[in-house]
Amino acid sequence: MKAKLLAFGFALMALALTSCDDTTGGIGGSLTDEADKLKVQADTFNVGAHSILANRILSRSAKGYLGQIKDLETQSEITANLMSQLYVLPNFEMPKKDIVQSKDASGNIVADSCELRLYYFTHFGDSLAPIKITTYELDHPVKEGKKYLTDFDPEAEGYLRTAANNGLEVASTYTLTEFTVPDSVKKEKNYVPSIKVRLNKPYTDKAGKVYNNYGTYMMNKYYENPNDFRNIYKFLNNICPGFYIKVTNGLGSMAAIEAVQLVVYYRYKDTKDKDKIKTGVTQFTSTEEVLQLTNFKSDQEQLKALINTPDVSYLKTPAGLFTEVELPINEIMKGHENDTLNTAKFELQRITNKKASKYNMDIPKNVLILPTDSAAIFFEKNKLNDNKTSFIATYNAQSNSYKFNNVAGIVNYFIRNRATAGSNPNWGKVLVIPVDLKTTKDENKNTVINKVSYHMGLTSTMLLGGDKSKGNIKMSVVYSKFHGR
Repeated sequence: MKAKLLAFGFALMALALTSCDDTTGGIGGSLTDEADKLKVQADTFNVGAHSILANRILSRSAKGYLGQIKDLETQSEITANLMSQLYVLPNFEMPKKDIVQSKDASGNIVADSCELRLYYFTHFGDSLAPIKITTYELDHPVKEGKKYLTDFDPEAEGYLRTAANNGLEVASTYTLTEFTVPDSVKKEKNYVPSIKVRLNKPYTDKAGKVYNNYGTYMMNKYYENPNDFRNIYKFLNNICPGFYIKVTNGLGSMAAIEAVQLVVYYRYKDTKDKDKIKTGVTQFTSTEEVLQLTNFKSDQEQLKALINTPDVSYLKTPAGLFTEVELPINEIMKGHENDTLNTAKFELQRITNKKASKYNMDIPKNVLILPTDSAAIFFEKNKLNDNKTSFIATYNAQSNSYKFNNVAGIVNYFIRNRATAGSNPNWGKVLVIPVDLKTTKDENKNTVINKVSYHMGLTSTMLLGGDKSKGNIKMSVVYSKFHGR
């Protein structure tokens, strides 16, 4: 009787731990009726983990980055240069030409001023650090329908219209602390800090016509043909292909750019009170409908040196290092070819950075685990984690680790594809990748993941790893089978 009760207890445990993923066999509907016929086994295996270089990943993120900082672990510089296009709506309008009061001595409409604003909510590093940048206009739009990686360089690819070709090329310096903005304004609820680039010098368009500033060019182009401002293809190809902001000097900060906005200022006559002159503002803003790409540059040799650190692996973003885990598939299968794999779980333990500094990078919050061969297509196709062969884990501060509570689906994926083990060097290997999650709440207030993308912010952490013979990482598995099968 005790034996039956024990078997029944193991059966309940197997039910509780069974994943919804595909398995090598099925338990069936008669499990509880035949509990005393069910055999449940548990085992533990060593897992290996090492770092791999991730310097060329898909540059598709809702945020852009700008700045230059020093990585304290490698003592090398990380530079982020930003390219952004602007978006227009089908019903875009500027004020009627006859009410605009901003005019030059000849009576031609002009903009009073014009600037680019790069809005950010968060930043890394010293907000007082001066960063020197040069802002260029693009000669033509970046092509749609193409994969752009984090090493994509618009300058090297010939996309820039530089001063040598009468293009816009503006050098400026900023700090993330806005000294010109009053403290009272900074305390306002809707205040968002921004990096400002003034575009008030004379500008020459491709036809050779000279305007007193870039805003005047935009206004005159609108009055010449408003339809070019109501179709995004025409706007990008005929008016404004976009901008590239390149860091040329300075070190110490990097901002996460939420949006880029072109702002044009002018004066116009109030239609209700014709004696009253108002200041008008027209804005063009980047959105997810157009491209915003960050070109990251870092010391690849220093990153390669970290890969060789014994018994550890790294997660380092942006475009730095991922952790690759070697799952013990053959060991798990041995002697269990006809069993059902119910659970497979392991934990990546973080090694705490003992060098205290206020400029240490953050720990990656969310990571994605999936087969190495599936990683590129996962992000290219905008896939979501399916909890079968791709899972999300969140950093656990209490255990100082990432816990993968049941990746049996991934193990079974490799078991089903074991015929390729000899020809595929990535068979049995999975990547752990820091990611950003875009979420919403469903009608039951449950969190729903709508988008998974590479995390492009500055993060870094060291994990306990090494060859599986070291036994630094353990995977525990639970099998089940019916007697006689």
